[in-house]
Amino acid sequence: METHAAGPGAFARLDLGRVPSPCFVVDEAAVRRNLAVLKDVGERSGAKVLLALKAFSMWALADLVGDHLDGVCASGLWEARLAREHYRGELTTYAPAYRGEDLPEILRLSDTVIFNSPAQLARFAGAIAQARAEGAVFDIGLRLNPEHSEAEVAKYDPCQNGSRLGFPVSQLRLEHLEGVDGLHIHALCEQGVEPLRRIWQSLEPKLAGMLAGLTWLNLGGGHHITRADYDREGLVTLLRDIAERHGLQVYLEPGEAIALDAGVLVGEILDVFDNGGPVAITDISATCHMPDVIEAPYRPAMLNESDSETAVTVRLGGPSCLAGDIIGDYRFDSPPEPGARLAFLDQAHYSMVKTNTFNGVPLPAIALWNSDTDALRVVRRFDYADFRDRLS
Repeated sequence: METHAAGPGAFARLDLGRVPSPCFVVDEAAVRRNLAVLKDVGERSGAKVLLALKAFSMWALADLVGDHLDGVCASGLWEARLAREHYRGELTTYAPAYRGEDLPEILRLSDTVIFNSPAQLARFAGAIAQARAEGAVFDIGLRLNPEHSEAEVAKYDPCQNGSRLGFPVSQLRLEHLEGVDGLHIHALCEQGVEPLRRIWQSLEPKLAGMLAGLTWLNLGGGHHITRADYDREGLVTLLRDIAERHGLQVYLEPGEAIALDAGVLVGEILDVFDNGGPVAITDISATCHMPDVIEAPYRPAMLNESDSETAVTVRLGGPSCLAGDIIGDYRFDSPPEPGARLAFLDQAHYSMVKTNTFNGVPLPAIALWNSDTDALRVVRRFDYADFRDRLS
């Protein structure tokens, strides 16, 4: 999978020795710039923009998010709780399926609850009525599968054959929308406006006669709006056109776009040896700290990788026992020594939320840096108790 990291940016001047190792370092100034772009798009298009917590849930920046966006979206009960504890604005919750014991609290917490199928919505009609009788106020949504694939990687394609995400639009009937306030459509992954336009052009005729009773349309996430080459003017035009043609409030749920190019993962070389070429073990684990390196797979960009013709290629891997815990092959001016620091770019989104403690590998600390002022503080450290208390 091709990554879209824009390069080191301000991180080129960060002293990697200022933070513990390993450590995620998030640039507050970069997040602020991304949020300003998203706020501008929202204001000019009339769309409401929500942060997808599944991608970036660093609640130390919740107030900053609240200053720029209309709210957040959650993927289940615990994210919904986090949203209400730390974030401002609207809360939309969607999950492929809800546990019956979780749904009453989700309905109380959320402004909008989106269901994955009409059958699930009908099954929980009693819980919905009970929550409203107890004073809860919320909209109901239905996620659609537009059955139009644009994603570059099949396993990240919500519209793949046999997808579990969304009700197939070819099966949608007007009776399925009884009690439904809006539709949710998410079919992108790190993409621009043209795939979104093609999805909508494919979907709009199939919804003829079905949108009149609705109040909103949620176009989900996967929008790389803050990438330098994104056609933001085209997006604004498209969103305004949809809203005006159908009288709908349009929503977007970007996740990566909030933290794109706004964070690095700092680590340290632990050992170097030769096995058909230089091999270095780091305290950064692909499987524990950057699982998308293995799952996507992809090769994360490394800060200050050498471009010299005489550079040495070194295989970097993590400290776990997994044979496949390999980050990738990287070029150095000379073989690195134990104790040397390194950093991988664009790790604020998804990496932070997907970390795990396989093998008892420690979780990275989390630091907040401001590239404008050079102020830095470590906002969270993890210790043995965090590993122990997940087990029994």
